[in-house]
Amino acid sequence: MDELLDFSGQVALITGAGSGFGRLLTLGLVKRGARVVIGDIDQDGLAQTVQLAGELAANIISQRCDVASEQDCKAMADSAIGHFGRLDIAVNNAGVAHEMTALHLLTEQTMDRQWDINVKGVLFGMKYQIAAMLTKGSGHILNVSSMAGIGGAPKGGAYAAAKHAVAGLTKTAAVEYARKGIRCNAICPFYSPTGILKGHDSPESQAQLARGTPIKRLAQPQEIVNTMLLMLSPGNSYMNGQTIAVDGGVSAW
Repeated sequence: MDELLDFSGQVALITGAGSGFGRLLTLGLVKRGARVVIGDIDQDGLAQTVQLAGELAANIISQRCDVASEQDCKAMADSAIGHFGRLDIAVNNAGVAHEMTALHLLTEQTMDRQWDINVKGVLFGMKYQIAAMLTKGSGHILNVSSMAGIGGAPKGGAYAAAKHAVAGLTKTAAVEYARKGIRCNAICPFYSPTGILKGHDSPESQAQLARGTPIKRLAQPQEIVNTMLLMLSPGNSYMNGQTIAVDGGVSAW
């Protein structure tokens, strides 16, 4: 195996692993030698992820995790230490979008849900992931932000606010903990047909979204996960505090 993608001996934690990016990343990491703790509120989805791992399922610990719950986030980090004795990689992937809504029509309920899952979920995750990594003096955290986290998102104001907060938490952690051997980066994908695009799953709707990128198509989920694997590569050891756009060229405009 190419040493740049050899995760042998590494222990990873992934939230939102019951589908989408989280599922594909779980499978990609265990295939490359990692042991993984996965969480999601969708326990059936988690079971499917484990099943898809086949004979490598023995390297996966699965548990229900609502990232809006600080105790659930702590339990994920505790599982990594309890089962595997260490935590090398953490991916805060769980997140939700909201219905397309003009800014002046956004409700407190919508904002609270975005904050609870997309912001507090990342903060609570990092809180216990960092604590676990400090015990060994090294680690890499990857947060899943969005293009909405580095630019405007018309009719997605609450989501954009939350994903901008993820970028802010990422950069803050990168500065605070680099000297302790812990790095933190974020990936910022453009639209990709995962569960978070609920309501935009028709070919017509996806074609309309695709017109917003120079490459004129949406990203395949595996394309985003391939970038995540590259960012998490043991050989990618000097990247810190970055918000990496994977957008088909949108940010070049």
